[in-house]
Parts: sequence; C-alpha cells; structure tokens
Amino acid sequence: MNSIRFDAQDGVGIITIDRPDAMNALGIETLRALRAALVELRDRSDLRVAVLTGAGTRAFCAGADLKGTRASPASYAEAVFRSTEAAADLGLYIRLMDLAELGLNKPMIAAINGHCLGAGLELALQCDLRIASATAQFGLPEARVGSIPAVGGLHRLLRAVPPAHAMQMALTGERIGAAHAQHIGLVSEVVEPAALLDRALALAAAIAANAPLAVQAIKRLSRQTLHLSDSDAQQLTELTWGALRDTQDRIEGRQAFADKRAPVFAGR
Repeated sequence: MNSIRFDAQDGVGIITIDRPDAMNALGIETLRALRAALVELRDRSDLRVAVLTGAGTRAFCAGADLKGTRASPASYAEAVFRSTEAAADLGLYIRLMDLAELGLNKPMIAAINGHCLGAGLELALQCDLRIASATAQFGLPEARVGSIPAVGGLHRLLRAVPPAHAMQMALTGERIGAAHAQHIGLVSEVVEPAALLDRALALAAAIAANAPLAVQAIKRLSRQTLHLSDSDAQQLTELTWGALRDTQDRIEGRQAFADKRAPVFAGR
C-alpha cells in the first residue's frame, strides 16, 4: 500500500500522508514517497500549488515512525558524509525530512487535521501557509524522549512564533490546541474539521489563479531575504522585480486591469 496519495485538480496538487492506522507517522519509505510527490509537483507546469494533509481525522502527522527508526545500521560518522539517500539507509533518516534541497518554489499549504507533533510539526513549518481544524494539536515532544527537534524545528518555530512560546513548547514538550496556535501565529486560520480541506483548496485556488512566476518569486524572496539587512533585501527584491518586469504574465496582468477583466496567466 502506498503511504502517500497524490491527486491533482485545477492546478493544485493534493498530497496526503496515508497511514491513518499509524497516525500518519513518517517512516523512511513514506518520506521517500513524499519527496517523490513533491518533485513531481515541482516539475509539472500544470500544477501551481501544493496542499499537504493527513488521512483521517486523528492526525496530520504524529512525527517520525519511532518503531521503524530505532536502530541505525551505522555510526553517525559513517553516515554524515554520504548523500541524502545513502545517509538515510545508514540511519540518518532525518535528512529525508528536510525538503529545502528539493528546490520547490511553488507554495505549500498545510491542512492540519488532528495531531501535528514532532517531525509532523517540523514538516508543517516548512509549508508556506498553515491552517488547522479546531481539533488539531501541536507539539515538539522530543525532549521527553531524550532528543531534540532534529529537522530545524526549533529554528523554524522561533521564526514562526514569539520566542517565549517557541521555547515553552520545545522545553516542556507540552502540546497546544488549535485556538492557541492561531493566537500565537503558528496557524493563520482555524476551521471546523469538515471544512478543513475545502478551505485549504479555496486558498490554493486563489494562489493558483495568480501569475505563477510572481507567486514563485514571492516564495523564493521570502526564504532568501529573511536573514538580510533592509538594504540587501531591497537589492535582491529589485533584481527579482526586474526579472519579472517584461514577462508575458506581467503585461497581461496590467492589460487585464485596464480592460476590467480577469487575467489569463501562462507562466511566461
């Protein structure tokens, strides 16, 4: 049984972690299937946005599959200098959870249904938008099992929410509910469970209707400028604006505005 479902509709790729009996936990094969789905979405010109969710109502993703990742066939020193795939085979499976190397510039929306814990939260933090069902719970429980959030979870959480909240979550391992997650800015919206996927798809449709090159440029700028000074960020922003200035889509967007009609973007 494939642990990842990939569906496409109207420019949106819907990626579902499909291990509901295991709370959609991330084993090595599931991670490889997830990465393959994201690569397909990255390379398909007909898909403009990804929605990532979990099967069932109990969990978005409850973290790493601890049963399947307890033993390592090699020491860290043997694995650390290997490629991502080879390192994963030698026990360094956390590298498969870091999606940055995939070069995905298309936006990702996390539709969080139920438990979003450990590596599940680290996965959600790599998405550009996060919305949650009212029953969702969030946490980084690694300290309770003698570990740390190993896939940039603390780093990304500190950027997503005020430091006091991030540190309380990481140091105590305690969970927070959806309402509190929205209050601190971890998610942008909370909806009833039955409405979660529809709301995620509505957001995805709104993004997919915009100019694809501009959307991807915005995502890339958001990642590239975060650590820069204002002046350095402005220089990179100007270069990106210049790259888009004479594109067919920008000309079409301005003409459609003048014509008082909906633009038709081609990604060129």
